[in-house]
This record gives sequence, structure tokens and C-alpha cells, in this order.
Amino acid sequence: MKAKPKIKSGRIINVGISSCLTGRKVRFDADHKRCRYATDVLGEYFHFIPVCPEFEVGMGVPREAVSLIEDIENPRMIGNKTGADWTKRMNRYTKRRVRQADISTLSGFILKDNSPSCGMERVKVFAKPGTAEKKGRGLFARTLMDKFPDLPITSEGSLDNHPHRENFIVRVFAYQRLQELFAQPFNRRRMVEFHTRHKYLLLAHNPQYYRRMEQLVGAIDKETPAWFRKKYRALMMQTLKYLSTVRKNVHVLQHISRSLMKQATEMEKKDIHQAISTYHKGQTPLVVPQTLIKYFANKYEVTYIRDQIYLNPHPKELMLRNHV
Repeated sequence: MKAKPKIKSGRIINVGISSCLTGRKVRFDADHKRCRYATDVLGEYFHFIPVCPEFEVGMGVPREAVSLIEDIENPRMIGNKTGADWTKRMNRYTKRRVRQADISTLSGFILKDNSPSCGMERVKVFAKPGTAEKKGRGLFARTLMDKFPDLPITSEGSLDNHPHRENFIVRVFAYQRLQELFAQPFNRRRMVEFHTRHKYLLLAHNPQYYRRMEQLVGAIDKETPAWFRKKYRALMMQTLKYLSTVRKNVHVLQHISRSLMKQATEMEKKDIHQAISTYHKGQTPLVVPQTLIKYFANKYEVTYIRDQIYLNPHPKELMLRNHV
């Protein structure tokens, strides 16, 4: 048996995934839909927990294909040939499955596109005979997203889109850091330090939501630990759902650079401004000004900048910020 590769992130980050995306032949036609970016790249950093609702509920392999019919918000799962109704069994299974221990440890989930069980959006629902509306959600995906509204979830198709790919990975690592923080006894000083280190990452996704988080943290002494954790996690994950853009990154880079100007020489200031400008023009990737800023933050021991998660939100080996 081939040994499981060592997780390169240095920590166990559990991520759920539709089993067929790992190469397991559990689909209705006894085949798979392996997602190589997930298995070959992300598999080096995430410990995948495969789930196949249709197989696990007892449909077997191979099996009759199923479709969602009737009500878009509460569809039935029906066999395409026999008309067998799997709705009640699937709903019972999904409610039980999302309560199991391995699901509660997850920091993210990658779902199969267009699946009547796993599709997270735009799944076909045959509301009328012969006509399908792409407005549905798979039965397992719906239950999972209702149970864990803050959990980073994506589809394998979104991993082909670079901005959405990075956004998902940023959210997974952020969620995992939150899990580590919340596993410790509640400590207000530690919570404020966590928020401070995430300042520029949050600003690069949504400045308005960041200001709401600032207000929440400013009132930390007025709330119970349980309420504060729930509210903070929800706001943080909502903030990070917004895609980072060149414009927002430039704003953050300029803000960070001002903290370095007191120590930097005139030539160093010019280099920083030039790096930000060429990134803004689309001539260099984000990693260039970030690397320069990290260098000067270390050189001048500006710990507030050096410790910002924005500069290291995920392993550099993933090269997510190396694209123009």
C-alpha cells in the first residue's frame, strides 16, 4: 500500500470532498471524476475526508441515475428509470452524516458540480416535465451548508478559476486558524491579537465588513465568549467570501508601506512604490510587492507588519499570488 504523503502545511487541516473527485469509482456509472488539482496539489496540504452520499445511503455502484424534481427549494430525489423515491432516505442520511465527528472537524469542503446530492448551486431541478431549471442545490450540499453556514465550501469547477481558487484556500486556512484559537480557553487579549494579525487580509477582501469586525472586537468585554466567537467567526468568513482585487490589494499595500517609511531609505521607499505601481499596472504579480515589504519589515523589525497574515495567508509553494 502506498504511504500517505506527509501534509506539507505542518498541521492537520481536514477538508471534506466528494469521493468521486478523489478518483474513487463511486459514481452511478461506476466511474470517477478525479479533480487533479485537489488530489495532486491540495492533497499535499489538506487531509481529505471523502463523502459520497448516494453510495453511503445504499444506492450501490453502478446504480440508476437520479434527478431532482418538483419544488426547487425542497425537491424530491427520483430514479430516472424506475421512479424510485430516495428523498426521505437521503434526507435522513444527510442529517445524520453532518452530525458525525469527522464532519465537525472540517475546515472546508469541495463538492461535485451539478450533482443531485453534492451540487452546491445551479443544480437542475425538473419543476415541470421536460423542463429543467438550474436553480437547485443537492440534498447533501443543502444540509451541509445549513448546518455549517460559515464553513468554506466550493465546487471542483471553481477550482479552475484562479481568483475563486485562491479565495477558497484563503478561507480554509483562516477557518482552521479560528478552529485552533477557539479550541483554547477564551482569552480576550489573545482574541484581539488574532484580529490584529488578520487586519490587512480582511481589508483586502472587504473594508466595510472589516469595520464591522472592528466594532465587534471593540465591544468584546460586553459579550459572552460563546456569543462573541459565533459572531466573530460568521463576520470573518463573510468578509473573506468577497474576492480580493487589484484595487483593494493596492490600497492595503500602500497602507502597509506607510508603516515602513520612517525607517526606510529614500532608495528603499522608491523601490517599494515602484513594486506597488508595477503590480497596479498588471506588469508584476502580487507576490513581488509583498516579498519586498516582508523583506523590509524583517530588516527593520517592524513586527506589526511582519506578523500580518496578509503577507502569508497560505503556503508560498501553492504560488497563488504568482499570477499577473
